[in-house]
Amino acid sequence: MAARRRDHARGLRGADLIRAGIDTSPLAQTRAGTTRYLEGLLPELERLVDVRRLSFGGPGRLTAAARDLWWYPAGLPLRARGLDVLHCPTFRGPLRSSVPLVVTVHDLAVLRYPDAFRAWSRWYGRALVRHVIRAARLVIAVSEFTRREIVELAGVPEERVRVVPNATADVFAPEGPSAPGDYVLAVGTLEPRKNLGRLVDAAGRLGLELRVVGARGWGGVDAGGSWLGRVSDEELAALYRGALCVAYPSLYEGFGIPVLEAMRCGAAVVTSAGTAMEEVADGAAELVDPLDTAAIAAGIERAIARRDELGAAGRERARAYSWAGAAEATVRVYEEAAGG
Repeated sequence: MAARRRDHARGLRGADLIRAGIDTSPLAQTRAGTTRYLEGLLPELERLVDVRRLSFGGPGRLTAAARDLWWYPAGLPLRARGLDVLHCPTFRGPLRSSVPLVVTVHDLAVLRYPDAFRAWSRWYGRALVRHVIRAARLVIAVSEFTRREIVELAGVPEERVRVVPNATADVFAPEGPSAPGDYVLAVGTLEPRKNLGRLVDAAGRLGLELRVVGARGWGGVDAGGSWLGRVSDEELAALYRGALCVAYPSLYEGFGIPVLEAMRCGAAVVTSAGTAMEEVADGAAELVDPLDTAAIAAGIERAIARRDELGAAGRERARAYSWAGAAEATVRVYEEAAGG
């Protein structure tokens, strides 16, 4: 497999590799899904193409504003000159680029549910997101669900969107230590669309301990004494393995990485019907109406009763996703964009 990848890389442009500039600024901003995307994809891409990491600034709201107002409109396209393709791993990107632009869209929650975001994100979404996505020669969607959202909400022609699913780090595997205790696990930033309020109520109805892992967010969401904050990937994998089930009844996601992480660890999963998470699980999870607390509670009960069955089904389903495969598909998008 590795030899085939190297041969493929050498064949992309004769003896030369595609020179791909990738905006890695999100690595300085967050530990959320975009960071996991870059951390998983970059090492695999660097085996296949000539990756130039392009970045500006660090964490903090002022730096984030500077990125939105200067780096993406002016600094990034200037730094990308002379490359074969520019890849922005979020919908924050330039409105014009002399280099063929590829944009990855993880979700369009900022357009679908703008009131769930801070004022700056709402402004950016309303003013710029559609224009950035439309400026791309090709758009990568992380799921079929997100592809449909891009077509509907951003007005991008379907023929310009390519689906390249996410994957997970190797630390998320069934082998390894398990956290002790009888608990339901939830993973996600404390923000309104994660639907933690209903999940807390559902676990309370069942008399079950709920443990919540994730960064502090916004919107006044409080998981109470069950909140563990951020943990290392090793600790998170142990929590997945030890959980009675993993509940992820989010109201909206473009993929739902915690669902895939949990399945890779052999956990039974409860997640939202009619969403990207249903697509990711593909029959290997209990599906519930995320707006119905009683339905979430019933789903948790069913998942616990089917723990072994769902764990095996989830492990099998998770094999369909890998960062190596995602990188190979991404390179094919680069080829198409650079050649078009």
